[in-house]
Amino acid sequence: MGRKYLMGIDIGTTGTKAGLFDLEGNLVADAYEESVLHYPQPGWVEQEAEDFYRTTCLTVRRVLEKSRINPADIAAIAFDGQMAGILGIDDDWQPVTWYDSWLDIRCQEYVDWIRENYNDIFINTVGMPPTVAHGPKMLWWKNEEPETFKRIAKFIVPSVYVTGRICGLKAEEAFVDHTYIHFSGVSDARNIAWSPELLELFDLPPEKMPRIVEPWEIVGCVTAKAAVDTGLVAGIPVAAGAGDHAASCLGAGLVEKGLVVDVAGTASILSCCVDRFVPDVANKTIIMPRAIPKDLWLPHAYIGGGGLCLRWFRDTFAQGAREQALQQSISAYDLLNQKAAAASPGSEGLLFVPHLGGRIYPYDSNVRGAWIGFSWNHDQATFYRSIMESIAYEYCYYLSVEKQLYPELEFKEVRVIGGGARSDFWNQMKANILGIPYVKLDREEVGILGSAILAGYATGIYRELKAVAKHMSRTGRRYEVDIKLHQFYQPYARLYAEVFASLAPVYSRLVKLSSRAGKGSEN
Repeated sequence: MGRKYLMGIDIGTTGTKAGLFDLEGNLVADAYEESVLHYPQPGWVEQEAEDFYRTTCLTVRRVLEKSRINPADIAAIAFDGQMAGILGIDDDWQPVTWYDSWLDIRCQEYVDWIRENYNDIFINTVGMPPTVAHGPKMLWWKNEEPETFKRIAKFIVPSVYVTGRICGLKAEEAFVDHTYIHFSGVSDARNIAWSPELLELFDLPPEKMPRIVEPWEIVGCVTAKAAVDTGLVAGIPVAAGAGDHAASCLGAGLVEKGLVVDVAGTASILSCCVDRFVPDVANKTIIMPRAIPKDLWLPHAYIGGGGLCLRWFRDTFAQGAREQALQQSISAYDLLNQKAAAASPGSEGLLFVPHLGGRIYPYDSNVRGAWIGFSWNHDQATFYRSIMESIAYEYCYYLSVEKQLYPELEFKEVRVIGGGARSDFWNQMKANILGIPYVKLDREEVGILGSAILAGYATGIYRELKAVAKHMSRTGRRYEVDIKLHQFYQPYARLYAEVFASLAPVYSRLVKLSSRAGKGSEN
């Protein structure tokens, strides 16, 4: 018998990543392929379902080519993927709709309708405040595209779509695991079930909802057709998988109460691990999904484009830095980090609002970016540093709400993952601002690792899910809190939290004025 391996595949927003691991959690090979996003109108973001399958086939083939293993030695596969968008399929698993991305905000009026009429019952039942996710999107399809809606047999998420293609499923076999269902808008979070009350209130047919499964349920096996497409062998078992955030938390070892994870990626997510469900009715900020282990929860909130703000600044205001970085054979981010580190803490009184596309939690689609307090003495370094600090200030607000919900909870450490984790300077800054030590993991591929662990657990290779996740998380450098700097930053964090109340009327008026753009002309 040959050596056995596990495969995890992430169906992300901008691309698909596949990774092959040995049973000790070592990455053998990985591959990434970009996906195509379409922007037919402002605020609309779509993807073709077939593109998810195409990128999966390409990445799996590349992994097999790189690793040179016998595909028959792959013991199991599991997928994870982006969570808040949906697509509709017919009875034969053919897409009826495009993928309605989590970045697509055309359903905003239905978010507002739910908030105005059913806000508290929604939060208490689902575990999150109304936002752009499955519920409002299903309402959009029902009311705006009724003929298409009639043809939809089931609403599913991208990773489930690809799993169904790999396993040759029909709509009657459609599923979703318990880490996704808070985004559905019609789930009973406590009981891991669909809510008859919410389905009736929103007039959504229960038969269009997939069955709810445990992430480790084997939902099928690789078919002969999928084996030809991917280079795999037919018969490999495929687990149900989980949402990308849940998979990343598992891969990061977030399976113990009081641990925190900072996903420093395109979206900036701060999530902690707790052992009970406490919906955030008062602040309407924290969402409350289950972790992969059913006895744990992962309350969190996020900035829709926190990391994207840094890329935007690099591309828009730092062309000179990019050229200088090329000359020094370093990345533009490294150079900007060096400059920001030389600037004073607090960015010399400069505050930034990082919500360039609207604030997600608490939801306010009118919010945009802003710099407050700049003058002639501010330069590129202080502007860039202020972006980094603002994301940590936003995290301070999230933590303050989580402390209200769980007053007895002691936050032990923050495990940082994602592209931003590479910055020692930013990790230390966040530790100082939050007042909690940061820990960098000795691996970056935690999402697909989480899926691989899940695949191994589903097939009985691993007996204890939490123990394996702890063992494989592999913590590295630790960043302790500088108490003096922590105390210095606290007035800035409090002032940042007050900014939104003062700016809310301004943002509202700006949106109204900008909607009139183009109606007048100076030509």
